[in-house]
Amino acid sequence: MTALFYNYLYQRVSKTLSAKDMEFFLTLFILLLIANGTPVVARIILRDRFVLPVDGGLYFVDGKRFLGPRKTVLGLASAGFVTTLVALLLGEPWHIGLLIAAGAMTGDLLSSFVKRRLNIVPHGVVLGLDQVPEALLPLLLVKAEFALDSWGIVSILIGFCMTEWSLTYLTDRFDLLHTKEG
Repeated sequence: MTALFYNYLYQRVSKTLSAKDMEFFLTLFILLLIANGTPVVARIILRDRFVLPVDGGLYFVDGKRFLGPRKTVLGLASAGFVTTLVALLLGEPWHIGLLIAAGAMTGDLLSSFVKRRLNIVPHGVVLGLDQVPEALLPLLLVKAEFALDSWGIVSILIGFCMTEWSLTYLTDRFDLLHTKEG
């Protein structure tokens, strides 16, 4: 189903966009995946080293942690560093990578905060809530830089969500991450 969507999206977009616009879309899509995937990869590689929770172990008024132990300074720093580096490698200014990483991590922290308030188990998957904020916020931050219109934002957002859902399914199905629940 995902392949059919990508084929449809490619056919639709390629008829209405220039090669330069397609390049911008692909660049943004790659940077979104990098920004959101780097913290996971960093945790797998470094395991429990350099893990400092972003919320400092503090609790909200409802008695639950603000964000939980899986939202770490390492994740934020690695997303910022790697996404900025990849942006430079793709020929974009460094601040584009940093804006995308900052927006993605802010969206991820926001969704984590909301999930805690809704009693969703740590690392529990909520379709939409886990993807939309971490893709929409960075796209809004770079909207002017890439002259994105609503169609462009929605197109990238849909492609990102479908890719994230597919990756989540595969990693869960085949237990690829082997990470402890926190």
